[in-house]
Amino acid sequence: MTVTVLDVYEFLNSCFPAETACDFDNAGLLVGDAEAEVKKALIALDCTAAAVRKAVSEGCNLLITHHPVIFSPIKNVLAGSLVYELVKNGISVISMHTNMDMGGGGVNDCLCRALGLADVAPQPDKDGYILKGGNIKAVSADSFAKKIKDALGGTVKYADGGRKIEKVLVCSGSGGEFAETAKSKGFDALVTAEVKHHQFLQAAESGISIFDAGHFETEDVVIEPLKYRLQKRFDSIEFLTFHKTYIKSV
Repeated sequence: MTVTVLDVYEFLNSCFPAETACDFDNAGLLVGDAEAEVKKALIALDCTAAAVRKAVSEGCNLLITHHPVIFSPIKNVLAGSLVYELVKNGISVISMHTNMDMGGGGVNDCLCRALGLADVAPQPDKDGYILKGGNIKAVSADSFAKKIKDALGGTVKYADGGRKIEKVLVCSGSGGEFAETAKSKGFDALVTAEVKHHQFLQAAESGISIFDAGHFETEDVVIEPLKYRLQKRFDSIEFLTFHKTYIKSV
């Protein structure tokens, strides 16, 4: 049975409806031919030049990403640009972004699972974004930071709110502004990334421990579960994954 780019998109859209993405977002089928047959696809967090080269070298004609390959309006498509290279090589791109953050089995759910949280439940915020939260056995901020590092890799920066952590709110990617949400909802800690200096200070002073575990690390946890989900639905397609980031630390 022939499986097209559109078939894959419609399945992903049934799991993570594009219309549930935040207003600023650009989720969906962003590049390529909806009617093209798919036999091999690559799943990656970002549509980088390295990911495109990997797709080309592996003979993939579909790239599925979390971050949109086209986020803001583009005024030209020139040789060497990502969009040009995708079109030239016949590679379609489906990007599932904030809709996959919030959806069932999406990024925030996968982050909760990686951290070993129990009783995970949606936590709507006032702006419509849906966070996820769950419980752990009471632990100090120092011990929880080590647990996060063991689970996700990378580096973990944190500020200790001064109390044992049992209720944890998560926001994959960038979410330091949700520390106040964590406090108002009765959580002891927030796990996120790209936390600003003043957000560390404000969270700790309000009694909330806040952990910056890295944008890539808090989101890349979705890639393998997404592959499993897609492979189960489309057994005629070979799905590959790509976990490379340009960001390094010492």
